[in-house]
Amino acid sequence: MINSALLYFLIGTILFFFWIYGIVSFLVDIRRQVVPRIRARWKTNSSEPPRIDDEPNPETEKLREMYGEPDDES
Repeated sequence: MINSALLYFLIGTILFFFWIYGIVSFLVDIRRQVVPRIRARWKTNSSEPPRIDDEPNPETEKLREMYGEPDDES
């Protein structure tokens, strides 16, 4: 009886730490990804998300030359 109770408590403790780890990881992800985007939108007061780089990407430009714009039906 004591061994099964100890095993039950040990498994519950391990699952509790995994549960806490998941919650902390989720909060860290939100802090690193969502909060900066919200702050950037709040600072610019625009409905458009902020652009990371305004310089054209050479690979994207090459693909556009080859295949045209994504909305083109040619």
